[in-house]
Amino acid sequence: MSDIGDWFRSIPAITRYWFAATVAVPLVGKLGLISPAYFFLWPEAFLYRFQIWRPITATFYFPVGPGTGFLYLVNLYFLYQYSTRLETGAFDGRPADYLFMLLFNWICIVITGLAMDMQLLMIPLIMSVLYVWAQLNRDMIVSFWFGTRFKACYLPWVILGFNYIIGGSVINELIGNLVGHLYFFLMFRYPMDLGGRNFLSTPQFLISECHPMWRFLYRGK
Repeated sequence: MSDIGDWFRSIPAITRYWFAATVAVPLVGKLGLISPAYFFLWPEAFLYRFQIWRPITATFYFPVGPGTGFLYLVNLYFLYQYSTRLETGAFDGRPADYLFMLLFNWICIVITGLAMDMQLLMIPLIMSVLYVWAQLNRDMIVSFWFGTRFKACYLPWVILGFNYIIGGSVINELIGNLVGHLYFFLMFRYPMDLGGRNFLSTPQFLISECHPMWRFLYRGK
């Protein structure tokens, strides 16, 4: 158990709490402690019954069962792997910037989910983060199933096809890729490569007012 605890504490802070919530919320639903019906993003319940927690629970919940368990575990691995790489790579030492990226992507996904009646948002958010990592490391050679190797920039689309094979849908992955592309384009591509205006910047309160929280989360690391 100490090895598991050490491994868990070694995960960077934001990824660690995201990972924990993505394990805990499905477990709560699976055990029946809270009805899973309260976790889905239902537009009517959110907009007209003021059940304002639904966009949050829909981000962490996934209905784990015999037919969905493998898909859940694969995406949980993607969350751990690529969120950790981003948080300790391109966003190393900039937790406020990383949190802002997650918030921006999440808001876009929630708006899309309400418009398209998407009840679960876990996979789109994970894919949006994976897409940003893939673009920031686009020329890196990555390995995938069965020893296949290709440039990282193709990884989100390969995963889209893979998840289609094992899960039967590409809408979640496609929305995640599009949202990730929107963030990457507005934050990096347009202002840096095309000389355009910088439309996105981390709010100052995330940098200054939340600084004590960052020190608490990252203490001992």
